[in-house]
Amino acid sequence: MAVKLRLVRMGKKKQPTYRVVAADGRAPRDGRFLEIVGTYAPRGASRAEPDAVVKIDNAKAVKWLSQGAQPTERVGKLLRASGAWDEYAAAKAK
Repeated sequence: MAVKLRLVRMGKKKQPTYRVVAADGRAPRDGRFLEIVGTYAPRGASRAEPDAVVKIDNAKAVKWLSQGAQPTERVGKLLRASGAWDEYAAAKAK
């Protein structure tokens, strides 16, 4: 089973929020997943905070990456923004 770290769309119409999940690569986009790793709100948390919000549990992300999970392109960028990718690289170098 090839595990991917990818986004699952949540939220209302025209107001997307996403979960970053570890899922089987063959499962559909909004289908079954193994674990929730974090969240991503590209439009911000509210009108008062219009900037994108990224919340990643770095420990879970590093665990899945070390077990061979492949992040999608967008999730890879989110992992770099949250610092999880640097933690994974440091753990891999040891």
